[in-house]
Amino acid sequence: MATAVPAERDAVAGALSEAPAFDTLAVGVGPAAAAAGTATALARAAAEGRPYTLVVSAGIGGGFLPAAPVGSLVVADEITVADLGAETPEGFAPVTELGFGAVTHRPPPSLVRELADACGAATGTVLTVSTVTGSAERAAALRLRHPRALAEAMEGFGVAEAAVLHGLPVIEVRAVSNPVGPRDRAAWRIGDALAALSDAFGKFAPVLRSCTTHDR
Repeated sequence: MATAVPAERDAVAGALSEAPAFDTLAVGVGPAAAAAGTATALARAAAEGRPYTLVVSAGIGGGFLPAAPVGSLVVADEITVADLGAETPEGFAPVTELGFGAVTHRPPPSLVRELADACGAATGTVLTVSTVTGSAERAAALRLRHPRALAEAMEGFGVAEAAVLHGLPVIEVRAVSNPVGPRDRAAWRIGDALAALSDAFGKFAPVLRSCTTHDR
């Protein structure tokens, strides 16, 4: 399990305390730190002869209203980087239109459904951004380009890039702490989102146990 910060790590790890097969790591904030931290952990585990079989990006994030209100859960069926590309006179062009890389990774559909059913989560696109959205205009532009987007965060695509590099499936789970749009710290519900994240992973444990994280 890869989270950005220790508070998220502790919320997930506490829910999985009776399932020692799962490692939960805080790999850093943003896609670059998340990719580097996850790739390092995957390489170290493989070198020690205990390779992982599944990678999970987990944490809190912003939700696009009304589909993903504060306190709700989202399981990504698409993990998409929203701002990797170029500005052009016609608007934003994703890096794939420039002939490079990828902008979306798709988790295993059956696992997405099982996890969503376990906790009543919505499924849809979770966007990865390097700059958190802070205006209604930016939120509207993202939804226009990504009409299936339910949430945004800063690490999922980085974690997914590392997982794919190692040939592993990846899942992203987000508990919504605030609406995507104008920044209003008074409206953030970080504690509630962390509690929802912990509750979700408690319910996920039987599903994840069937996808053993790594061989010991």
